[in-house]
Amino acid sequence: MDKTYSPHAIEQRWYQAWEDNGYFAANPEAEESYCIMIPPPNVTGSLHMGHAFQDTIMDALTRYHRMKGHSTLWQAGTDHAGIATQMVVERLCNAEGKTRHDYGREEFIKKVWQWKEESGGTITRQLRRMGASLDWSRERFTMDEGMSDAVQEVFIRLYEEGLIYRGKRLVNWDPVLHTAVSDLEVLSEEENGSMWHIRYPLSNGQGFMIVATTRPETLLGDAAVAIHPEDERYKHLLGEFLELPLTGRRIPIIADDYVDPEFGTGCVKITPAHDFNDYEVWTRHRHTSALMDTPHGGLFNILTVDASIRADGLIPTQYHGLDRFAARKQIVADLEAQGLLEKIADHKLMVPRGDRTNAVIEPLLTDQWYVKIAPLAEPAIAAVENGDIKFVPDNWKNTYFEWMRNIQDWCISRQIWWGHRIPAWYDDLGNVYVGESEQAIRDKHGLAADYVLKQDEDVLDTWFSSALWPFSTLGWPEQTPELAKFYPTSVLVTGFDIIFFWVARMIMMGLKFQGQVPFKEVYIHGLVRDAEGQKMSKSKGNVLDPIDIIDGIDLEPLVEKRTRGLMQPQDAPKIEARTRKEFPDGIQSYGTDALRFTFASLASTGRDIRFDLQRTEGYRNFCNKLWNAARYVLMNTEEQDCGLGDAPCEFTQVDRWILSRLNQTIEATTHAIDHYRFDLAAQAIYEFTWNEYCDWYLELAKISLQSEDAALQRGTRKTLLTVLETVLRLAHPIMPFITEEIWQRVAPLQGITGKTVMLQAYPTADATQTDTAAVAGTDWLMAVILGVRRIRGEMSIAPGKPLPVLLQNGTEADKTYVSNNLVYLQKLARLESITWLATNEAAPESAIALVGEMQILIPMAGLIDKTAELARLDKEILRIKNDLPRVEGKLNNPTFVDKAPADVINKEKSKLAEMQSLLNNLELQHKKISLL
Repeated sequence: MDKTYSPHAIEQRWYQAWEDNGYFAANPEAEESYCIMIPPPNVTGSLHMGHAFQDTIMDALTRYHRMKGHSTLWQAGTDHAGIATQMVVERLCNAEGKTRHDYGREEFIKKVWQWKEESGGTITRQLRRMGASLDWSRERFTMDEGMSDAVQEVFIRLYEEGLIYRGKRLVNWDPVLHTAVSDLEVLSEEENGSMWHIRYPLSNGQGFMIVATTRPETLLGDAAVAIHPEDERYKHLLGEFLELPLTGRRIPIIADDYVDPEFGTGCVKITPAHDFNDYEVWTRHRHTSALMDTPHGGLFNILTVDASIRADGLIPTQYHGLDRFAARKQIVADLEAQGLLEKIADHKLMVPRGDRTNAVIEPLLTDQWYVKIAPLAEPAIAAVENGDIKFVPDNWKNTYFEWMRNIQDWCISRQIWWGHRIPAWYDDLGNVYVGESEQAIRDKHGLAADYVLKQDEDVLDTWFSSALWPFSTLGWPEQTPELAKFYPTSVLVTGFDIIFFWVARMIMMGLKFQGQVPFKEVYIHGLVRDAEGQKMSKSKGNVLDPIDIIDGIDLEPLVEKRTRGLMQPQDAPKIEARTRKEFPDGIQSYGTDALRFTFASLASTGRDIRFDLQRTEGYRNFCNKLWNAARYVLMNTEEQDCGLGDAPCEFTQVDRWILSRLNQTIEATTHAIDHYRFDLAAQAIYEFTWNEYCDWYLELAKISLQSEDAALQRGTRKTLLTVLETVLRLAHPIMPFITEEIWQRVAPLQGITGKTVMLQAYPTADATQTDTAAVAGTDWLMAVILGVRRIRGEMSIAPGKPLPVLLQNGTEADKTYVSNNLVYLQKLARLESITWLATNEAAPESAIALVGEMQILIPMAGLIDKTAELARLDKEILRIKNDLPRVEGKLNNPTFVDKAPADVINKEKSKLAEMQSLLNNLELQHKKISLL
């Protein structure tokens, strides 16, 4: 093995070997199956920290179950990402001075496929860098032929059952993309705005009502003004009408519980074609005579698809064609000129913006296709209630229930070209025909070849095809062997933010078309946040790229990367300054295994994780520790007798102890992974490997290796290899690369055959292998050695100086332990002599450590320079006494305590407690040495 651990020297080499040899494919001979479906990343995407965290968990589960002997499939695939992909290719067209309309639909779609083949594989390459053992031979794409067949089949069957329909309703409309978008594609953030208070004159000439709004331009589409039915200020006005400012139209005053009488003026303008809440109010009142007598029954759209004011007879001509925000300025000016503007107040409001365009999203009344969702939701709710599907952590089922029990019909159409085109055709009479093709429709309905049919221009929402992912990827609608073997899948690993958009819809579609749930468990993980707990976002400049952490990146490329393509370019100087302060030397290379171990160590169920590169640095050190331990073991075992033959092996107490602790670590790790506690699994592996195997056993084993007893040497060599090889298998699901590299060198020395560690059996715990006596004896030994070392440290005694030790108050067991461990005590504690004192025998002035009731006494006389040590202690005591008032003063300052964050205050309190404890110890030490 190389002297220094270098992840770049091994990672891509091993991944290529695994993939070339087909190790990621499911074992067809295994009886028990295990399947995970990857949440398909966008084909336009690149790996971010959320992906890397999620994929680490999925790969750890996949490798774990593969090693457990299950027929394991981690299904690979990507999503066609309708809007995002179309935007990418449209930008390429724009660079040529063209638009998609210049190419036409068919040619533009060809360009998208060409882009996908040439440039759409970024994220799959990055997944390979993360060590993801997906079965790439089965990779699917949501627009491939088989997936298209599944999508079409589902649409047609739902339509024929009356569960898909076309209707006019409000949607989130992106005026730049000219399409409806899902709630997940709308980002709402608080912004500074205004509240305009407008006078609506009563038609009877008896005054006016004041209505407050953040969108004055929408008054052009008002259908009514609503008040709370119990609001005494306005009850007498019910049934009256108002003159809608600037329009010449009359609108009624209505009563609805939706209105909060305590907010604003208690009068709410109702604009049902441009506000979701107003639409619900309109729905409740639509059949009243007051609304039925208004134009279009009050449901009146004022905007074009690009959010300009429509040219309509109900809208004053001076506003026709104005952009919505230009119209706002003109309307406010006109209101003021007519004396109808009461006041303008500053107001903070949540502004919805498209995540792709940053454009303000408009609620817009449009014709769209919908899934009637309530009949599908009922069995999906029951599946979680009766335990067919289990959420981990369990509390997330409440979030699921809350949404499912208040579910709205699902808008599935999008006004773009890239996607699954809706299989519906229209004739000139407005009749709708749904089928697999135009010819199939003509044949079914007896329509002649010259009978005009036109296919719907819209495509399906990307989430529609994703909802079929657990069974469409396995070959449905064909009844394939893979579908029979792997459906239902074992677990879905995903974030809480798509429980509604993806998880719930997969459950509904799986039950509808397979008659079974799509997965048995849903593991919900938290969001990856930065070290301060803030959400990672480009605008904050705190985004980390997992590939940069793996490979490293210099400062200037990092700055350029973080400030490129910002929606708000003015943020760039702030982000640059933050980056230079946080990473003055750029980001060093940590390698994949260290990053994966960091994610695992933070993966407690359901909580958001604070990602700190210092932890990754610590786990890079852990990789180094494991590498160096392996080099030491190999140096002492290669070309040596390691107990594989017939010669006898003798195992010491510490050999039996490390094997016992290994067995307990296997049990803890297995239990943790089985319960999705990857943090506890990582902790168990780390603590055993670093603290027990590397720090203790390798030191203790040196004594046996240096003995002249061949059987003892064989036993220790065998134990060194057994534990190391087992640790490599134990850690492999989390740290695949370094474990494979070391295993290739270690396994042959144990006579283990096999081409890769990833296909070896995962370690299993065996309670009979735990030697409690060896554990108790070695724990005692380590406690004594630590006690002596602590005294050396406190008294500044040189580590190599042999010490006389006095023991007192020991039990018979202690005396046996001393006898059994004498050689270890002498060599590792560096003891000159060990003398037992009688229980009441007076001892010289000594430093004391306790192991149980037994006292370890080290006489101080002659061991230290009394004058120099007292001078050192005086200096330390004075330093702490000088620092204490500053910390105490801060905590006694009411201004600091009232205003500082809780974590800052707690940090200061901890600092104070540590300083006081240290001062007490130093003063006690000073007193002891003064008596020498």
